[in-house]
Amino acid sequence: MVAPGRQRSRSGLASRLLAAIALVVVTAGLTAWLVAAAIGPVTFHSHMLQAGASHDPVAVLHAEEAFRSASALSLTVSLAAAVLAALAVSLFLTRRIGRSLGAVSRAATRVAGGKFDAHVTNPHLGVEFDELADAFNAMSARLHDSEALRRRLLSDVAHELRTPVATLTAYLEGLEDGVETLTPATVAVLRAQSSRLTLLAHDLAAVTQAESGELVLQRVLVTAQEIVTAATLSAADSFAARGVELATGVDHDLAPFAVDRDRIGQVLGNLLDNALRHTPRGGVVTVTAEVALPGAVRIVVEDTGEGIEPQHITHVFERFYRVDTARDRDHGGSGIGLAITKALVEAHGGTITATSAGPGQGTSFEILLPAADAAR
Repeated sequence: MVAPGRQRSRSGLASRLLAAIALVVVTAGLTAWLVAAAIGPVTFHSHMLQAGASHDPVAVLHAEEAFRSASALSLTVSLAAAVLAALAVSLFLTRRIGRSLGAVSRAATRVAGGKFDAHVTNPHLGVEFDELADAFNAMSARLHDSEALRRRLLSDVAHELRTPVATLTAYLEGLEDGVETLTPATVAVLRAQSSRLTLLAHDLAAVTQAESGELVLQRVLVTAQEIVTAATLSAADSFAARGVELATGVDHDLAPFAVDRDRIGQVLGNLLDNALRHTPRGGVVTVTAEVALPGAVRIVVEDTGEGIEPQHITHVFERFYRVDTARDRDHGGSGIGLAITKALVEAHGGTITATSAGPGQGTSFEILLPAADAAR
């Protein structure tokens, strides 16, 4: 039993491995020495008899004694040299292994302490060690990216909450101090900021649920015509009010495909809302659906609006990513509509991509969804 306040000493892997190798080498050497001592003299005596030396017993005795002495000396020296050489090589290897494992252990301790930039050098000690180093570095990089994303999300959420909360606080303090009165205009402002907070909370919950795989899809067979028609009818009034034309083009020969009608409707609704917010009066937004590849349906939402610069196009599906922060907040939205869209499409086993020729050239969002047979 270990006494209180004292820790049981533990030897490292390198020292244990060296001791094990030394034990094996010494055991092998002793075994070889004993076997040679047991077999060598008998074999030598037999050869002496066959050579006709039996007429001089004294000579035979001296020859056998000389053989035993020479054999013992040569075996002892050679085995000692072999043991020393083996121990030297073993010491070199165990130190390399110990250093490599120690580096991984120290890096793992850094990661456990929240330092996700830890990195280990490939030791080149074999496939297993190389794969361990590569896997650790990949894990560390993934954790580093996740932590950076978490920090950015917290910052973005705080920023998104700051404006409506500050507005609500200012108006409430004004009402308490008698500076503001509860007019229809004041109620409208309070309601708008409250709705903004509600939208943000709803969208955060939706994207988290979709990305975590907890979303339950109620798949039914629907046609592309039904989905596109429902989405465009819901958005028609908003487009008319903004003076933006909404056009459709659906291949009527498309076979039904299995999707969650409400969720895919939400996807198209988000894309149409995004297109409307970034398309000026007089612009056009077009929704098309056609056969993409065997077993896949392509739905495209394309606008003639502001467009996106190439360096931003790969980030548009990230939460709270804004191409132009000030302008995008003026357009409204929670900042995670496209993140929700991507998560919902991927939950259906599909993909979504964004393309743009640049500022002022419009933007196109392409959705690929598996057809009914593939979806099942």
